Amino acid sequence: MKFNFKAKDQSGKIEIGTIEANSKEEAIAALSKKDIFLLALEEKDKGNIFKTNISFSLFKNVSVKEIVIFSRELAIMIESNVSPSDALDALAAQTRNKVFRSKILKISTDIRGGLLMSKSFSKHPELFSVFYINMLRSGEASGGLPKILDRIADHLESEYAIRQKTITAMIYPAMIMTIFILIFIIIMIFVIPNLITILESTGKELPFATKIIISISQFFTQFWYLAITAAASLAAFVYYYPKTKEGKDFTDKMILKVPIFGHFLRDIYISRFAENLSTLISAGIQINEALDIVANIVGNNVYRDIILKTKDRVMKGESFSFVLSQYPEEISPLFTQMAAVGERTGKLDSSLVNVVRFYSRETENFVNSISSMIEPIMIVGLALMVGFLVAAVLLPIYQISTSIQ
Repeated sequence: MKFNFKAKDQSGKIEIGTIEANSKEEAIAALSKKDIFLLALEEKDKGNIFKTNISFSLFKNVSVKEIVIFSRELAIMIESNVSPSDALDALAAQTRNKVFRSKILKISTDIRGGLLMSKSFSKHPELFSVFYINMLRSGEASGGLPKILDRIADHLESEYAIRQKTITAMIYPAMIMTIFILIFIIIMIFVIPNLITILESTGKELPFATKIIISISQFFTQFWYLAITAAASLAAFVYYYPKTKEGKDFTDKMILKVPIFGHFLRDIYISRFAENLSTLISAGIQINEALDIVANIVGNNVYRDIILKTKDRVMKGESFSFVLSQYPEEISPLFTQMAAVGERTGKLDSSLVNVVRFYSRETENFVNSISSMIEPIMIVGLALMVGFLVAAVLLPIYQISTSIQ
């Protein structure tokens, strides 16, 4: 397979040529080893090589796990005195994810073209966060890039674990509620209508509960399009409203007030705050800059606003721990006290690590106990639903049978 390429050499001269390779990725890898900066690449006779970008299909996303493995392997190779561009080429060759492979090769090409590693990574914000890029900049400035990459991988693993625990905690009650709603709808559409004729044919006054059930069933059967429209509108609202600034502010504030789960989510955000801040400070980033970065990745606007206000007051000379103590509902006393200890000893990063460890255990304990907490609630809910249906349907039938006797 032949590919036309367009590149620029070190003097800035444009070079156009042809290269033979088994795939586009192999062609990029081969060209990246030359002392040129690749501008465009297309399969021969299948495109215009003067396009400004190399396009790749995006059928597969890049997982956090892949980025963690990539970061660790890159750290090992750089620590072994392999140049960043050669290390990236080697990692691209062994990466099965075509999307990720193409991004790695683009980064390698940029580095060979003279860009700093952090600058090259920053061109792909969909893969590498602001946190990741700032950690790389710190590693470049300190000369400890392998160590920084290891810290990034540790941090990503920790973030991934927290995210998975959160999903695990939420998915069980969500599944139960979904099943609950589906069963109720099926009963209303397929079971109750067959009983309405029998119940109404008696000519007797039906119990109030039975009238409610009949009204709900008739709504689902006669006005099903309204039910679908209402459900679709609600789903669209739930999906899009939190994406607006007002919606994000409102939902972030409300989820912290949800019984049981609100406290759990607060622990998640505090742990994320401490984890990110500790990692950034330990990498040599100034606290005001670290707070600015953490504010944009903490994931909740309530905590984002608190962190930004804290940054402004810290820059004016106030104590970090004192400012946090002004928000007792959102920031726990443990966090505040450990921050104060860290400030006094000059080891804020290690003090915050202890906070992370505590809340990691709290999160794990919550996830382990969530099933035992939710099951009784769901059982009571199902029992109430069954009891209501029994009262509404079986009671009139019993009355009919007794009147016949």
